[in-house]
Formats: sequence, structure tokens, C-alpha cells
Amino acid sequence: MKILAIDTSTKFLCLGLSDNTKVYEYKLEVSRLLSTVIIQTIKRTLDSLGWKVSDIDYFACGLGPGSFTGIRIGVATIKGLSWPLNKPVLSIATLDILAKNAQSPESYIMPAVDAKRSLIYTSVYKMQNKSLKRLTPYALLDKERFLKIIKEDSVILGDAVGLYKDDILKTKKKVTILDKDYWYPQVFHILELAKEKIKNKEFSNSINIKPIYLYPKECQIKVKS
Repeated sequence: MKILAIDTSTKFLCLGLSDNTKVYEYKLEVSRLLSTVIIQTIKRTLDSLGWKVSDIDYFACGLGPGSFTGIRIGVATIKGLSWPLNKPVLSIATLDILAKNAQSPESYIMPAVDAKRSLIYTSVYKMQNKSLKRLTPYALLDKERFLKIIKEDSVILGDAVGLYKDDILKTKKKVTILDKDYWYPQVFHILELAKEKIKNKEFSNSINIKPIYLYPKECQIKVKS
């Protein structure tokens, strides 16, 4: 069983490959260069292992929320690779990937991703029966609302911490804030979640995967009459 997984919702291109025995990880800070490097990076990584795209059994894709352009490029890439081969797609929310960085069995876990415009992408998670469970919907919140829903003893991580750390600590005294090493998706967590979806038979196809934007009005395409 071979899996190819990507997440492109942040400034990083996260690329993972897995077979039954080994995991291969590649992470590259690309910023605005994503569209020019993603296909050649995937090809170069596959070539280094002696794999072909047709060897891949499952394609996994981070759906956001996050960078509007980055998500579109990532989803379009996975669609373009999986559709001609009629291979299943594993759709994974980026907040789910990020939450796994915490691995805190007793605490609430809150990813906090900078959504620009003084807004934050977030959700609340907790470990239940050795599995990470999402307790609230994916949300786009202003700072005041985000600070209000933080529970004591929460673990908070994500690039929004760099903007709002002082406000968080003023509002809640018993929180743990993780440092920059935990602010972005980790490749092995994408693959881990992909394998869970395979085990649970939670498959999508290239036609019905849709990004998680949470900015509905800004994401509508208006056609002039």
C-alpha cells in the first residue's frame, strides 16, 4: 500500500510518502512559489524512490482552512494526479493535522491559525479513548471571541500564537502555549490521519473533494453580466 499526502495550506509544502514499512517526509518553505514547484517536487521525490504516480494507491490532501491560494493549488494537484488513475482520495482538515502536534492526553487542544484581517481559524479537540476527537466545528473567529472560548488547561498552538500570545496569557492563566516548532502541520501526522481514514474506509474521489475556506463571501467567483 502506497500513499502520497500533501498539505499546502500554510507557507510550507508538506509532502509525505508511505509504503507498508517506511515513511518519507519532505517539507519546503515555498511562500508564493508553490505553484511553480509543487509538481516538480512531487516528481523528484517519487523518482528518488523509484516510484511512479501510477504506483500510488491512495492520495491524501489537507483541505485547510488556511491560505486560500495554497489550498486551491494543493487540491487541484491531488485532483489532477488521482482522477486519471481513478484512485481514492483521503480528505483531511488542516486543523485536525495541526491538533495532533499537541499530543496532550488530559488537556483541551486548540489550534490557532492566523486567518489575516485580525481573524483566527480554530477548533477544540481532546483525547478520548486514545484518539483525538474534535469537539467543536471548524470556526473563523475574531480575537475577542477566540479568547472567550479558551478553556483553562488548554494547549494552544499555531502561527496565530505569534500575534496573540500576550492577549491569551492575560485572559487565561492556566494555558500551555507551544513554541514555533509546533505551529505548522507535520508530514507524519498527515500520513497518520490518512491511514486512519483508510482503516475506517473514509474515502473521497477527485470530483467531490472541496477545500475548507470559512471565508464564503470572499471565495465566491462573480461573473459580470
